[in-house]
Amino acid sequence: MIALAALLAVPTAGTARAAEPERLTIDLATDTGAFHGGASGSLYGIYGDGVPSRNIVEGMHVRTVSTKAQDGPQHPGADALEVLPSFVDSGGKDVYIYMTDIYRGFPYQWPGADGPARLADFEAKIKKQVEQVLTMGAYKDHVVYVPFNEPEGNMFGTGEWSYNKVSWLEDPQYYFAAWKKVYRLIKGLDPHARIAGPNTSVLYDQVKGFLRYAKANDVVPDVMTWHELSSPAAVRTSVATYRQMEREAGIGPLPVNVNEYGHNYHLSVPGQVVQWVSAIEESKIDADLAYWNIDGNLNDSAVEANRGNGQWWLFNAYGQMSGHTVKVTAPHPNQQYTLQGVATLDAAKKQSRALFGGKSGDADVVFENVDPKLFGTTVRATVQEIPWTGQVGDSAQPVRLADREVAVGADGTVTLPMTGMNEMSAYQVILSPGGNGGVPAEPSVSWRTTYEAENATYTGGGYSRNGPEGTPSNVGGFATSGAYDVGGLRTGSDGVLAFDVEVPRDGTYDLSVFANSHNLHERVKEQGPTNVFLRVDGKDPRELRMPLGYKWVVWGHTDTTVRLTAGKHRITLAAEDPRLGVTKGDVIIDKMDLSLRDRMVTAPAVYEAEYAALEGARPDYTRPGASGPGTVPLSRGASASFWVYSRADGESTVSVDHLGGGRAALSLNGEKLEVPAVGGSEGGTDHVRVFLSGGINKITVTGASRALLLDRLRVTPAGGAPATTVYQAEDGTLTGAAKVTDAYTFATGGKAVTDVGDGKANALSLDVVAERSGRHAMTIRYSNAEQAPATHYNPDPIARHADVSVNGGAARRVLFPTTFHFNDFRELTVPVTLKKGTNRITFTAEELPDFNGDTYNQYGQRSPYAPVIDQIAVTPLTRE
Repeated sequence: MIALAALLAVPTAGTARAAEPERLTIDLATDTGAFHGGASGSLYGIYGDGVPSRNIVEGMHVRTVSTKAQDGPQHPGADALEVLPSFVDSGGKDVYIYMTDIYRGFPYQWPGADGPARLADFEAKIKKQVEQVLTMGAYKDHVVYVPFNEPEGNMFGTGEWSYNKVSWLEDPQYYFAAWKKVYRLIKGLDPHARIAGPNTSVLYDQVKGFLRYAKANDVVPDVMTWHELSSPAAVRTSVATYRQMEREAGIGPLPVNVNEYGHNYHLSVPGQVVQWVSAIEESKIDADLAYWNIDGNLNDSAVEANRGNGQWWLFNAYGQMSGHTVKVTAPHPNQQYTLQGVATLDAAKKQSRALFGGKSGDADVVFENVDPKLFGTTVRATVQEIPWTGQVGDSAQPVRLADREVAVGADGTVTLPMTGMNEMSAYQVILSPGGNGGVPAEPSVSWRTTYEAENATYTGGGYSRNGPEGTPSNVGGFATSGAYDVGGLRTGSDGVLAFDVEVPRDGTYDLSVFANSHNLHERVKEQGPTNVFLRVDGKDPRELRMPLGYKWVVWGHTDTTVRLTAGKHRITLAAEDPRLGVTKGDVIIDKMDLSLRDRMVTAPAVYEAEYAALEGARPDYTRPGASGPGTVPLSRGASASFWVYSRADGESTVSVDHLGGGRAALSLNGEKLEVPAVGGSEGGTDHVRVFLSGGINKITVTGASRALLLDRLRVTPAGGAPATTVYQAEDGTLTGAAKVTDAYTFATGGKAVTDVGDGKANALSLDVVAERSGRHAMTIRYSNAEQAPATHYNPDPIARHADVSVNGGAARRVLFPTTFHFNDFRELTVPVTLKKGTNRITFTAEELPDFNGDTYNQYGQRSPYAPVIDQIAVTPLTRE
């Protein structure tokens, strides 16, 4: 585990400090430009409205999305004009339309007997795309057209589907002529259109000739795009090279979007991605995470519909930076797989934030030129870790490592010694003025450690030690803790994987097994989640279901708790148990995490107001009695928004701590809550019981009268009798072909409803009772494993939809992301308005037509069916 040595005394294994620790230096006096936030872009990251949820999109601060042409057959979902409205409404800036993705395959299979015929077909499709965009009202201003994608190796390369088998890189005339023709076609239809290009796979030297041609023919792109499937160092180098090309061509400077960056080995890993972020932010460009896997999960950032992994929390922290970036000097500048970082100073907020990572072990983080006019002679340092939780592994909010006041040195420096860092984690430091007596928050964990599966003892047959998986020399492989994993627990095995552990005290421990079962593997397809059997010291067996993934070595985690006494124990995972049964499936194990579940873990989660996203407000660091470094005065209309994590769908108690001064209203996920205003003339705490969706929730406190001095939010699962009522789908009214099935053993009670859809006649209706009128949370337990045939390396799961109607009213369309198997059930919560008494909720579905309503997808990429529905649970959104 990690400790902040100078500020926090925590029992830690192996934290002996090197004589000369590396230094990451942050010079607060050297301004490197306004904070841009461009690294949080995504290629094919959004499937449609709800996959992922608007909370996930907004909270990740996604700035740009590159996605397919509307109705394109490349992949299911991600249709540009279906993504556009919800993305913009969630704070997004631009949607880049890959116009070539109107064709199937890669290379693109554009029809025609020769090059001119193929280009003519493409022009007709471009015309239709632009005409469709022009129907989108104000949303069209957020569209950027990308006419060609990697043209040098595709449409204007040398392959079977090229224009004339002449490479642009050898003879550019054919591509240049096509660019001019298409550019003028788009501008002729929409004079205000923005066009991006040339969208090459790398920044070739030949781009110089493209720029000269574009200027000479008045067809200069509005945004310059290329791909960096390289390294963070190449980002800085390429941007500098391109800027020199611009100067030589006499154009620009143009906005830049590097609309593919990163590899499998990097994506999902905060300690890797922060290195790309630092290079992209330093270059002040936009950039989109590369699309190697499934669409709709923000490039291995989103889990299910409304959860985030460690990478999501990294971008959440990055997007909350503000002010100006400042100079960061790394111990090994611009070298990948070393400690790198990015930092900002917001003078108006009197706050500095730093994100860094990429190194295991120890280092000093040194803030130089800490201005006493902003911070005083003492600063408050809050230090957090953003751990890696796997590609499909849900993550709670960042781990608080320390929250302490530190004296600023006579030379204007603050040095934070970091020990025991993990190269897969990213870290955040927030500096604010100190010296006002705020009570420091305790660390949110006191003891934790990791046990690698490859170091555990395996007995029985079938053992395999797999790896190394992803490495710096194999960036196409997936990141894996320790680079190795273990197989052997599968159907027919007698294998046992034993972890020898030692813990510091008696108590309850959180245990997390990082594992993966490939959902399409023959042994896995039968049951879905692979089951294994956990024992502690050979006793008290229990069954655990291991997570599924879209490929092998795609890590999630299964969590449970164990009671342990101080000292040594053996924790085993076995493929059979004499009482509970045998394993069905096939699973690989990466590691096991163990952490003490003490009062630091069970205490309410703390969200300080001065660290929140503020609108119309600034922190005040002068008020005594605050929990952290300060408070936030919320005058009427000013707001503070918090990204709050909930482990499960259910009720929580949100405690609003304030120092008085006024009143404020609360909203949850964009909806104003039906609760009295919080606050008052005197300081205190208001407790509000609300339903939080599993994963990410946005809670906003908005000033209503005078100026409430908001201190913090504290959030904890609600105790007492739940207000939830559960309704089994099989007890509902079925019409048409909809039917009850017992094929899915992990459904509640072994029964669920399938075949809802393929027309409104095939429906499920459930009668639910509300004790009062108003907004309720409806939590749907469902499964969905429909997958379309893919043309290349991307698995193509389909997000099914249901049209949900309450009491015969207008239906709301709800998208349900894949669960990877029909026998693997997840929960998705949607708000509904119910009247007091009995309400009828009806689920229907039918295949959706293309944008113009006159054709349908011919590749099975739009399902006519709703997901398999197990049950629904109904809970008031708020209650006293």
